[in-house]
Amino acid sequence: MDGKTLQDTAHKHAESLAEAGLEHPFGPDWEVFKVQGKVFMLMTEVPGKSVVILKSDPGEAEALRKTHADITPGYHMNKRHWITLAPGGSLDKKLIRELVTESYRLVVNNLPRPRRPVGSGTAGARS
Repeated sequence: MDGKTLQDTAHKHAESLAEAGLEHPFGPDWEVFKVQGKVFMLMTEVPGKSVVILKSDPGEAEALRKTHADITPGYHMNKRHWITLAPGGSLDKKLIRELVTESYRLVVNNLPRPRRPVGSGTAGARS
C-alpha cells in the first residue's frame, strides 16, 4: 500500500466517527484528528513517506509491531501508547480502519461519560 492510500483510508474513516474533527495545530504539514478535544490520530510526512500515528493499547501495540513490518512505535509520541503506520505490504484497508476505530475508542473511553459522543460505545461511526 502506498502512502496516499494509507492516509486517505485513515482520513475517510476518521471523518466517519462521531464528533471527530480535523485540526492543524502544528501547521499545515500535520493533520490532527480529535474527539472532544483529545487527539486520536495524526498524519504527516516523515522523510520520504506518509505516516498515520494512532493511539494503541500497550500490549496490542507490541503485538502489532511484532506481526507487521509497517507498524512501528509512535513517531514523536509515547512509544508504549502510540503506533505509526507506514506505507508497505503488511497493511490493508480493513486493518487500517480497525486501528483508527480502536484509537478513537481508547480516547473516548477515557472521557467523562457526559462528554462521550452518542453512539461511540458501539461502532463509533456516524449513522
